[in-house]
Amino acid sequence: MVAKKGLAELGEFGLIERIRQQAVPAPYLRLGIGDDCSIQAVAAEDELMTSTDLLLEGVHFNLEWTDFESLGYKSAAVNISDIAAMGGVPRCLYLGLAVPETVSVEQLEQFVAGFVAAAQAYGAVLAGGDTCRSGVALVISVTAEGTAPQGQAVCRSGARPGDLVFVSGTLGDSALALRMLQQGKQPSAQLAFRHHRPQARVTLGRRLAETGLATAMIDVSDGLVADLGHILSASGLGAVLHLEEIPLSSGFSEVLIRQPEWLELALTGGEDYELLFTVASESAGDIVRLAAELALPLTRIGTLQAEPGLLILQQDGGHYPFQRSGFDHFSSDKIY
Repeated sequence: MVAKKGLAELGEFGLIERIRQQAVPAPYLRLGIGDDCSIQAVAAEDELMTSTDLLLEGVHFNLEWTDFESLGYKSAAVNISDIAAMGGVPRCLYLGLAVPETVSVEQLEQFVAGFVAAAQAYGAVLAGGDTCRSGVALVISVTAEGTAPQGQAVCRSGARPGDLVFVSGTLGDSALALRMLQQGKQPSAQLAFRHHRPQARVTLGRRLAETGLATAMIDVSDGLVADLGHILSASGLGAVLHLEEIPLSSGFSEVLIRQPEWLELALTGGEDYELLFTVASESAGDIVRLAAELALPLTRIGTLQAEPGLLILQQDGGHYPFQRSGFDHFSSDKIY
């Protein structure tokens, strides 16, 4: 009842004003929250990128084990990751909130604080949005805008036979943390951080785009197999991956000793938000140098081929029998 009274007293426009007070300015943002539209200056030589996502309580997050500040941070970061996946620079974020009566004003302020912190971390700003009341669940809608010089955006469709497949960072940590939380277990701080505070690889994406090294790129949101599948489908190709090359964190490897069947989470779990990209074989040395420059692991995990399909080879040469391709909203079980 306290939460309900707080929101009712504040009102929609009072809530919007609270959010506006937490937003920060940017040189390119000529008009932010408070009018019918935001206005931003875009250089004539740039292209504008736009991406939008929905996050629904009970599908994308569970408030039993997610604090509001982390939820706000993640909501911004995963959308910024879409801009990074095409080699763009994030600029403006737009936040839509449908809020149930069970959420308090203080919790919403924590959410916005996390959201703004993530935006600032990647050079973006909260530039607008909308609010309304929700009957049951918290619903979050985020639209992200970014820019890249004309012709530099990296799409999923540019891969070629013989290209090498690389991925940044490590895979499976977020999915493993979620699996443990669902089973009432406490994940390590490392795993929990990867789940609640994903990192958007903006600098890497920008470097791959401006150098022209990446022929195709995507962020790993639905799982390695599913997201590589998007590149393969868009480019009309197939791929061979090597299971022993899939990069795993020390925290993931420790759990794997006790429960080896969870290896599949590194392939199909999703929510890693690492960048999966392809490069010409002669550019392998450039990727090694880029990894050293950014102090970020960039691991070669496979090769593209003209023949359609995806094979994952084990160290003995046998095929790894993965059971599912990744998360799909309309065919997967409820995940939270």
